[in-house]
Amino acid sequence: MKVKIEIEEGLAEEEVIIRCARLSDSVVSLQNYISGQKGVRCLSLKNAETEFYVPLEEICFFETEGRQMRAHTADRIFTCDYRLYELEELLPGSFMRISKSCIANLDLVYSVTKNLTASSEMEFTGSGKKAFVSRAYFRAVTERLKTRKLGL
Repeated sequence: MKVKIEIEEGLAEEEVIIRCARLSDSVVSLQNYISGQKGVRCLSLKNAETEFYVPLEEICFFETEGRQMRAHTADRIFTCDYRLYELEELLPGSFMRISKSCIANLDLVYSVTKNLTASSEMEFTGSGKKAFVSRAYFRAVTERLKTRKLGL
């Protein structure tokens, strides 16, 4: 791994860029370490040709639709360059997989409506957005929600 430092006088904010051929465990670990050094962690997301740096706390859930990954905030939808399994490694403990194609931010969950015959419906605080919890993940999700919401 090559490390290079460039000093640029007058720079308003420090910037770290990681260039890699592919996303590996060491690159993710490095990014997590660097991200942990400051207060707000953001994820680079796109909407059309514009790139946004969205705080993780604002993201309700990630879902795959076909071959595209989408990130949902309370009022917007962005595209994401990561794959679901990469996000599972990258995201903090407040995020959890709730189905084969979705990862949700448990800190923003307002309610979960159980459905015995199909997927259960998850609603998010401050948003009309809904995601679906598959039966295979339902028990683990509700247990984790109970411990997180009670602060255990």
